Amino acid sequence: MAIIGKRNTLSIVRASGPGLYLDGGELGEILLPGRYIPRDIAPKDKLDVFVYTDSEDRLVATTEAPFAEVGEFACLKVISFNRQIGAFLDWGLSKDLLLPFREQESPVRMGQKVVVHVYLDEKSKRIVASARLNRHLSRDTPAYRDGEQVNIMITSRSALGYNAIVNGSHRGLLYHDNLSAPLEVGQKMKAFVRTVRPGGKIDLRLDASGYKRVAPLKDQIIEALNKNGGRLLFDDGSSPELIRKTFGVSKNAFKQALGALYKSRRIQFTNPGIELITIASPEGDEHLADAAKRSPKPVKR
Repeated sequence: MAIIGKRNTLSIVRASGPGLYLDGGELGEILLPGRYIPRDIAPKDKLDVFVYTDSEDRLVATTEAPFAEVGEFACLKVISFNRQIGAFLDWGLSKDLLLPFREQESPVRMGQKVVVHVYLDEKSKRIVASARLNRHLSRDTPAYRDGEQVNIMITSRSALGYNAIVNGSHRGLLYHDNLSAPLEVGQKMKAFVRTVRPGGKIDLRLDASGYKRVAPLKDQIIEALNKNGGRLLFDDGSSPELIRKTFGVSKNAFKQALGALYKSRRIQFTNPGIELITIASPEGDEHLADAAKRSPKPVKR
């Protein structure tokens, strides 16, 4: 049986003027409008389609992909309003997604990006959005280990930090004092579990701790140096925003990795920037072999 709000692989039942009718099982025949029919379709082919209701609440199929399916979270833009029922969001489909007034945590405005949960209203069988996220997040204590990497999406800013959805199921928090730059609502990134609290809420950090954080970052910096001819205009004076954008870590983590590379004589500071130290083979130039001895000490900032 076809599932409303999900992608389904459905067989063709018959063709008609409006398009193709697909076998929806217990849901009956579902129309795939002509504009979505693939050019190279054969009668016995099965089609990968998304099933939802149109503006007249009829089940239809589309080969388009929405930004989120039923059961998922997404950051969507408010594009219109209906004073009686609520706001409409750009969902990536020809029919916009309704965010009812009753499902708004606070009133939304035109052009605002809001994180919502997409769900199927059991009474109307309509797909709608909810910005009341806590209703749709698990309160069960997850079995995460301290330091485990997770995927997060930023949902809002608070006095303590930034609220986030962890792996699409739990509430998380990134504290302000652990961040080097502001974050944006809807921003997706990797994070690490710091503490799991009762009620399923998770304290997060953006960098792995200790050696787990520095070791892979050292390799990342060396790789970037090799790709850039042995030089980079990055050092411990670079802006936190640029470091985060380029390497995906905090400035503190970046400085720790640079310090470790300097102590192991892998880099030297050129003020500004860093340079890869190359140890030459016996047949190579002697001045390269002595580079580590001549490398200047980093300037304290």
